[in-house]
Amino acid sequence: TDENTRYFTVPSTGAAVLLVRDVDRTNFGLTLDVGHMLMSGENPGQSIAMAGRHLFGVQLNDGHTRLAAEDGLVFGSVHPGMALEVMWRLRRVGFVGHFYFDTFPQRSDPVAEAELNVRRARMFWDAAEGLDRGEVERIAAEHD
Repeated sequence: TDENTRYFTVPSTGAAVLLVRDVDRTNFGLTLDVGHMLMSGENPGQSIAMAGRHLFGVQLNDGHTRLAAEDGLVFGSVHPGMALEVMWRLRRVGFVGHFYFDTFPQRSDPVAEAELNVRRARMFWDAAEGLDRGEVERIAAEHD
């Protein structure tokens, strides 16, 4: 991310959700970028829970969570637990929007990387479906 695009008028998911609520139009919503949430220090699962029904799209990627460092890595390649939580939260909020892949295949075949992203997204989506909702909620409530 360069210095011209590092700071925006809407600096966080919380601020974006407030904006969407203030605009209050059915055709106005959010697309969240997992990599941007990571590099801004947000928890992507929590951000998805906050956005809820206002979520129109999700850009799936991963990174090393350094402030302002957009790595653009394959979804779930650095944070597989986070990737599973992202998909679980998307299922919980009834997400019916679109997935996008925002990765940078600089040293690999871009078609192969796109295919890998699709496989990874499906794998985490399917794994999230198999989680026991009551057990996940119990663990979260106990901060375990």
